[in-house]
Amino acid sequence: MSAKFNAKARSAARMAAVQSLYELDMVEGDIDPVLRTFIEKRWTVPVEDEDGDEIGEVDFLDPDKSFLIELVRGVVDRQTQIDELLNGALGEKWTVARLEVLLRAVLRSGTFELMAKSDIPAKVVINEYMDVANAFFSEGEPKMVNGVLDKLAHVLRDGTMD
Repeated sequence: MSAKFNAKARSAARMAAVQSLYELDMVEGDIDPVLRTFIEKRWTVPVEDEDGDEIGEVDFLDPDKSFLIELVRGVVDRQTQIDELLNGALGEKWTVARLEVLLRAVLRSGTFELMAKSDIPAKVVINEYMDVANAFFSEGEPKMVNGVLDKLAHVLRDGTMD
């Protein structure tokens, strides 16, 4: 697998992980069925013409499935520790519990990756989760993701962003 393909598959895994974590948070279900759904999902989107008739599908890159599983299981297994770190980084007016569910999923996944994946540069992790946030939000949330993960990267990575 080429490095470029692997990077894109990992980006797709981050997006799928955030969506999985969102679902787990919303329905408080078991992790295995949610992961199975995201792993078995056909990563396509229907294409419609001007009249709204479906004329085909566009394929998206499949996520790196092992990375997806590692992210989701890691967040679930270490959620208490992750939430403590996030509460410390959010500031006085915010808590993890007050965050919008999808934003909470983005920050939890990014925090786990900063904690557990020291082989991935912190600046890459931060940029990837800013991209995820930008896919869902158009207000200040991506900036919040940047600020919180940057603060945590300095703590968790001893100030090293590489």
